[in-house]
Amino acid sequence: MIKIFKWIGISGSWRATSPEIEKDVRTKVRDIVISGNGIITGGALNVDYQATDEVLKLGKEKQLKIFLPTTLQIYAAHYRKRAQEGVITFKQAEDLILQLQTFQDKNPNGLMENFNNIEVDKDTYYERNLEVVNASDEL
Repeated sequence: MIKIFKWIGISGSWRATSPEIEKDVRTKVRDIVISGNGIITGGALNVDYQATDEVLKLGKEKQLKIFLPTTLQIYAAHYRKRAQEGVITFKQAEDLILQLQTFQDKNPNGLMENFNNIEVDKDTYYERNLEVVNASDEL
């Protein structure tokens, strides 16, 4: 069993990123995980996706928790709908869904689905964000 010293919440924009931000996120996540701490994300695009990807590349799935605003099934449908609306690309939607499914297969206890919410909206995102904050020792 892995003992995590601290859980560090990682949060940032899902809308915009840059190569510099991605490099910083990946470097910080690597440092956190290698030091024996854990990462918490909200399972969204860009910063959350990059942080999750880095943990998966390191093979440290047990040092990751992902909080979703709904079940993965509802969340996936929401992202596919946003792609149909042109808010995000189909590739972004499918890459995120695959990442979350892969993580769930590797660490089922690390994916925190919210079974009470039946839709993804501003309120359920805020609720998810509060869960990330409450579960984190640092943000």
